[in-house]
Amino acid sequence: GQQCPANSPLLEKKTVCSASTSFIALGAFLLVVCVVWVIGTVFWLRSPSGQFPHRPPSPASGSASASTVVSAPSREGLACSGVPENWRFDCYPEKVVVTRELCEARNCCFIQVSSGKKPIKDGVPWCFYPPNFPTYWLDALNDTDLGFTAQLKKSEKTYYPKDVETIQLDVLYETDSRLRVKITDPSYPRFEVPISVPNATQKASSPLYTVEFSKKPFGLIVKRTSTGTVIINTTVAPVFYADQFLQLSTSLPTRYVYGLGEHRSTFLHDIEWNTLTMWARDVAPMEKTNLYGVHPFYLGMEQGGSAHGVFLLNSNAMDVVLQPAPAITWRTIGGILDIYIFLGPDPSSVIQQYLQVVGSPAMPPYWALGYHLCRWGYNSSDNTWEMVRTMRKYVYLFQDVQWNDIDYMDRSMDFTMDPQNFATLPEMVKDLHSHGQKYVMILDPGISSTQQPGTYWPYDDGLKRGIFINDSSGQTLIGKVWPGLTAFPDFSSQETHRWWYDNLQRFHDKVQFDGLWIDMNEPSNFLDGSLKGCPSNDLENPPYTPGVLGGSLRAKTLCASALQKTSVHYNMHSLYGLLEAKASSSALKMILGKRPFVISRSTFPSQGLYSGHWLGDNRSQWTDLYTSISMLTFNILGIPLIGADICGFGGTTTEEMCVRWTQLGAFYPFTRNHNSINEKAQDPSAFSPSARTAMQEALLLRYSLFPLLYTLFHHAHLEGHTVARPLLFEFPNDEKTYSIDRQFLWGRSLLVTPVLDPGVSYVVGYFPKALWYDFFTVSSNGALPLNYTEIQKTETVKLQAPLDKINVHLREGAVIPTQRPNTTLWVSSGQPLHLICSLTDEGTAAGDLFWDDGETIDTYETDQYAYIVFHVAKVIVPQGFVIDVWFNTEIILSQWSFSSDLFSLGLDS
Repeated sequence: GQQCPANSPLLEKKTVCSASTSFIALGAFLLVVCVVWVIGTVFWLRSPSGQFPHRPPSPASGSASASTVVSAPSREGLACSGVPENWRFDCYPEKVVVTRELCEARNCCFIQVSSGKKPIKDGVPWCFYPPNFPTYWLDALNDTDLGFTAQLKKSEKTYYPKDVETIQLDVLYETDSRLRVKITDPSYPRFEVPISVPNATQKASSPLYTVEFSKKPFGLIVKRTSTGTVIINTTVAPVFYADQFLQLSTSLPTRYVYGLGEHRSTFLHDIEWNTLTMWARDVAPMEKTNLYGVHPFYLGMEQGGSAHGVFLLNSNAMDVVLQPAPAITWRTIGGILDIYIFLGPDPSSVIQQYLQVVGSPAMPPYWALGYHLCRWGYNSSDNTWEMVRTMRKYVYLFQDVQWNDIDYMDRSMDFTMDPQNFATLPEMVKDLHSHGQKYVMILDPGISSTQQPGTYWPYDDGLKRGIFINDSSGQTLIGKVWPGLTAFPDFSSQETHRWWYDNLQRFHDKVQFDGLWIDMNEPSNFLDGSLKGCPSNDLENPPYTPGVLGGSLRAKTLCASALQKTSVHYNMHSLYGLLEAKASSSALKMILGKRPFVISRSTFPSQGLYSGHWLGDNRSQWTDLYTSISMLTFNILGIPLIGADICGFGGTTTEEMCVRWTQLGAFYPFTRNHNSINEKAQDPSAFSPSARTAMQEALLLRYSLFPLLYTLFHHAHLEGHTVARPLLFEFPNDEKTYSIDRQFLWGRSLLVTPVLDPGVSYVVGYFPKALWYDFFTVSSNGALPLNYTEIQKTETVKLQAPLDKINVHLREGAVIPTQRPNTTLWVSSGQPLHLICSLTDEGTAAGDLFWDDGETIDTYETDQYAYIVFHVAKVIVPQGFVIDVWFNTEIILSQWSFSSDLFSLGLDS
């Protein structure tokens, strides 16, 4: 016969031969092979445990911490057509129309699924990896003090340039519930994300996981020891490790996946071929788009109520692909593969374990939990001041914080104020302070570069100190934002942090602001790259570009090749908001000597240590009202100080929408009304008396619940708990809660069921199995009138919801601390505290209260606080509606602790 030449320069194509002799014998032989293959395939596909590409290996015998090397069943005999559609992993993820020729040039399978001329976007891939696609094998596996290390090798190049032929695998048994898997290039240092993570010093002794390895092809299998559930199985697709293309796929044990921010979507992710791109981007929230923040962490709910989490510590542009196998693919274009696996076993424990790695959120100042008011377009300090006075005029229009957008600045330049229109700003801020209120201003990172030398100190001083990001030639990179042409501070440099502090201190000497709103910090740029464009190189035009909005890494941001102190912008881009928040938090601590308050638009893991977040430039639409409950996602990402612009930022709201949004917003952990320039006013005073009253009632409820909310933030700071909590966290065995994102909890006991649709006077809510009390029948005095409402079994209930009501229910067994509210939280702090008890059938309940001065840094860490734990021991119900509740109460004051005897607290009707 004659051989056909290979024609692929990067991956040798398998040769196809033609026979010129013995044709009949060869045909008979092939017929036998085909019959055997068909029979085998039928049995394989009918097998209940058969999943492509092979069954997960059996649990290792012996110790849970043992490692086993298993042999993966041969995949050579599996033809392309034998790969089930749901298990087809995309071999051609580039955003092009894939043809058979393109696909087979990569030695991949091509099967046209749909009848159209091109594949459906985010559908079953037409081009996918064959079972025998070349990948790494496990060359050597050795014990280490913390687990195992191994070399992974490959002998064939793939179709992306600069393949790394030998990579190092380190498997670290860091804690009993945390496994770390790190894949690096042993011969060349690669970028690693510069955030602080814990370093384990000894191997976990009783891990909840079992680790197994497949030798050829290489595969890592991680199982939950108690159930045998396969959490990770990387044998489902080949591993890639090229200089600018790293890819790892694994099966999922569940279809219930959460996290993977920041995207506009339902709380529960769709796994039907859903690609989630991560690369920080300034864009109004929309579906299927990379947004402001990057959070490559997911929470998965398993059958039976167990939960696990997986975190890829990587800041490069990436696609995360969910497919209905179920399976997930991590596809990034730089850095290393640094993966943490958290075993829970319950969802709250998973989040706590994740935050042990990236850091628990900071305790906010008390006033951060009040009502904030802002708009772009007050246009003067006098107008802003008048807004404050108007809110005060209505006695119970609560307001703790007044904000200004960029219109307070002189020509939109940071650290300036408009000398004509905002001349009275310092006096306004003093007036706020005299009434126990606070002031927050916006700052953008772009620093004007076009002012006359000597007239704009932030730029002049920044040039002298070399704190700006440079282009690839070493010159200051110039972009364009609100003030015109701008330079961008490099927050990866400690000198920039010092420069930032100096500028904030100088401005604080003029205007005594209390907190910072840092915007546009993806970083945003009105140009693509820079004023001079970007060079043509591998950083600007990588072999693979994830599905970023605009199609290139430089779209509406800086050149990927721009130079920062720590690394190139290609690696540092999505860290910009985190590092600016860190600099801002540090500066505020030094300037104010109090807890810092920072709200940032761009975020990254560990952001909660330094700032909260708002959901960006939403619109006054009912859909945006609903999707704002995606704040639940940020609670599981470790940023509990989260909210959306109440009533919407862009567009014009309606009275009904704004009432409903204020009711929901009263239960955002961070609650702020903000709207855009040239839009109608939407503060509470702008509406009819009835609407204003409904908004007052919602804010009254929030302010009365401040002791509960503050205590929840203490637990978030101390223990990594969520504040706004998905129902599944409290009811992990109730699968109906897994997809609920139209209701949520505060803590474990307060259930919020908002109206999210126009023109309705009712709302449908789901009540998991428990005894639930209508909050409004008990909140006035703690007593249960004879006609109180309770729900005792799992059911879906139609609740009355007139325009002046939001439905709130209290779960049995809770003791909720409340406070008589006043116009600000500072005034409220002198009001009496009350307790609301929702008793179980056995007459028991429990709760707690954390209390400090609200502003001092690290009060818990320095023992400057009170912590009170309430336990209801007995209930006596005499005649009438008076309930005498007997408590066993533990009170901790700073370093002193005592337990009281039983005492009586009368809750008068």
